[in-house]
Amino acid sequence: MVSNIQVSETPLVLYTLRRADDALVLGHRLSEWCGHAPMLEEDMALSNIALDLLGHARELYSYAAKVEGNDNEEDKLAYLRDVRQYRNLLLLEQPNGDFARTMVRQLFYSAFADLYWRAMTRSSDATLAAIAGKSEKESAYHLRHSCEWIIRLGDGTEESHARTQAAIEDLWAFTGEMFSVDDAERGLIDNGAAIDPAGLRQQWLTTISDVVGEATLTLPNTSWMQQGGRSGRHSEHLGHLLSELQYMQRTFPGLTW
Repeated sequence: MVSNIQVSETPLVLYTLRRADDALVLGHRLSEWCGHAPMLEEDMALSNIALDLLGHARELYSYAAKVEGNDNEEDKLAYLRDVRQYRNLLLLEQPNGDFARTMVRQLFYSAFADLYWRAMTRSSDATLAAIAGKSEKESAYHLRHSCEWIIRLGDGTEESHARTQAAIEDLWAFTGEMFSVDDAERGLIDNGAAIDPAGLRQQWLTTISDVVGEATLTLPNTSWMQQGGRSGRHSEHLGHLLSELQYMQRTFPGLTW
């Protein structure tokens, strides 16, 4: 087994890795539906969204490696870090569960990502702005797709309604982390390289509320939120995910297609 790499986490490297890890982890989760989705069309749709996210991850990992300036490159950053070195949102590592749970997770994140990438096109960092320009076009489709499914499931059968409502109540506490900022990010926000996600929260909530309301569902009445992913404190689920994601590179170091 190959050993873990070490990363010099300057604020810009850390910021970029956090977004790259979001895309990689969610992309992997969606890829788990390949061959198992409710219908062939949805199998293809989820696979395409996963591929979009993988593309985002590759660009972000490549940029993080360039900024860091060491011997790390995109494959090493994706496959050769320890679980505590990953900084993805806790929401995105949660298991797929049933189809309703996957769609609720996708709605919560896509509604945020669509706003986030559009705002990041104004970043003072030219590379991040360019990545955002490409990503926001794809995230708009991801959001539209998940909205249509939530409405269809919530306003569908009694069982689909119950499953979707249960997923909302279970995953809601993970949404607050999307809008949190630490000292490492605050400086990037002040110099214009990053945007303050807190400014997106009300618009995000409006989008979520409109979709959930149309789906005849309700949002939980609680303000408590789970934190930890951004600082490397994860649920037990990420370790299992990484054992699959990293298997080939860990077992056969340097393997390429």
